Amino acid sequence: MHIKAVIFDLDGTLANFNLDYKTVRALIKGYLMNRGVPAEILSLKESVFEMLGKAEIWARNSGKSEEFLNEIRREALATTEGYEVEAAGRTSLFPGVVDTLKTLRAMNLKIGLCTINSEKSVNRILERFSIATLFDVTISRNQVKHVKPDPEHLQAALKVLRVSPEETLAVGDSRVDMQSAKRLEAIAVGLPTGVSSIGQLMDAGADYIVTSMVDLPLLAERLQKTNVKDEPYQKQQRGQSSP
Repeated sequence: MHIKAVIFDLDGTLANFNLDYKTVRALIKGYLMNRGVPAEILSLKESVFEMLGKAEIWARNSGKSEEFLNEIRREALATTEGYEVEAAGRTSLFPGVVDTLKTLRAMNLKIGLCTINSEKSVNRILERFSIATLFDVTISRNQVKHVKPDPEHLQAALKVLRVSPEETLAVGDSRVDMQSAKRLEAIAVGLPTGVSSIGQLMDAGADYIVTSMVDLPLLAERLQKTNVKDEPYQKQQRGQSSP
């Protein structure tokens, strides 16, 4: 198996993004309701993007214009971005992140970042910790029309890196990250440091689980030495807490 790239999620994977999600979701739900979206189709248990998705379906079924759709999306994401940028100033990196990124680069692997966070908040985090140069590409939600788990988001990073999904480790802490990777047949690596448990990550399609960021270079190295058709090896490694 020839690994050429590693693409990371940000929030919950590389950084502890200290965002008040409950407040943001409540604000967006209230805004959408004020624009006429029925309260019964919106839930505070869903992400801003899931609420916007339902609002878009309702709007289209109700004959609303594209201008209306673009406006509610723009306003909702502008509100969200304000909270994200503020939270970025309080964000901390998880232990081992910088060393892991440097080790992967020393292995001549391309490194990408694929996140649903806004470009402004992502740049603030990268600048605060002086790690922007460790990434070959950063794809925030501003660079794509459809975010994860839509394949467009991860595909945008792969295109810039000029690698195939089969040559790429896609690392994330959520079911959405695993679903995104599997839709493109990238190698999904779950890191249970955020919103999803090991079981949830595996159910969502994780090929491998690492419980510590520092284990990731070891996994990449071992996969480099393994034949992709070596099924016994894959079954043995799938779901283990470390490579």
